[in-house]
Amino acid sequence: MRSKSVLTNSMIVAAFPLLLAAAVLLSQPLFAQVRGPMTGGIMTPPPTQRPAGLQFVGIDQHLNAEVPGNIEFRDELGNPVQLSDYFGHGRPVILNLGYYQCPMLCSELLQGLVGSMKALTFDLGKDFDVVTVSFDPRETTEMAAAKKRDIMKRYGRANTEQGWHFLTGRADQIEALTKAVGFQFQFDPKTNQYAHAAAIVMLTPDRHISGYFYGVEFSPKDLRLGLVQASQNNIGNVSDQVLLYCYHYDPMTGKYGAVIGNILKLSGLATVLIMGIFMFVMFRADRRYGHGSGHSSGGDAAGGDLRRVT
Repeated sequence: MRSKSVLTNSMIVAAFPLLLAAAVLLSQPLFAQVRGPMTGGIMTPPPTQRPAGLQFVGIDQHLNAEVPGNIEFRDELGNPVQLSDYFGHGRPVILNLGYYQCPMLCSELLQGLVGSMKALTFDLGKDFDVVTVSFDPRETTEMAAAKKRDIMKRYGRANTEQGWHFLTGRADQIEALTKAVGFQFQFDPKTNQYAHAAAIVMLTPDRHISGYFYGVEFSPKDLRLGLVQASQNNIGNVSDQVLLYCYHYDPMTGKYGAVIGNILKLSGLATVLIMGIFMFVMFRADRRYGHGSGHSSGGDAAGGDLRRVT
């Protein structure tokens, strides 16, 4: 009876990973399980369907495309730089396109990015870099420097200034970069402002586009997985690799969605391992129990003989 009880408990414990996997799968939205070819960004409807004044606003995804490294800018100190200066160090790069005098959207995006970065254990300037580029050629290095002071103060981590770069540039250089990543924007002379999408672009250490994240707030989980994947496994730990096996980047949503097959495979492997361990433990326990019972019976018999002799 004792062995049967242990076996039942073992089977219940072994089945727990499969039940957990089923709960995870049921909690995932249906669109996270859809896979298919992607030719354009989710924020890029056909030009004929865009509102007046927004015909050239959106994002066309260029996944895996290489961004040119010889594009020239000036950093927040006024120094001439090339985009390639921020690559080749084994770290992924988050590219943020906006403009420093944007009255609302760009500032909200930067604040959302800062909030997500603060939730990460990765260190800016050590594990990854951020490059913010103004697509307004009229903006100056003084504006870039002021924006950097504000953002770094919000970020609040010491010795990270070298990891976030705020750039300005000429119109032709800006166009080369925005065209390479598929970022489309449009100037409105009536309001003297730009209409543009809100997104960040994840780049690998060798300047290839790894993914796009839309909106002004970013899930720390998605941001972490995006950085790990873009780093080509140079950062992160074993847990991140397991999550990347179970969750894949979905260009349709700009998020990481669950992969049913991989989760079931991993859960099945865990179940087999747990059952094997419990069966081994039970077998060893039964053997010890059997030997103990045998010795006890022999002792009782010997004791009985001694009492009869006495």
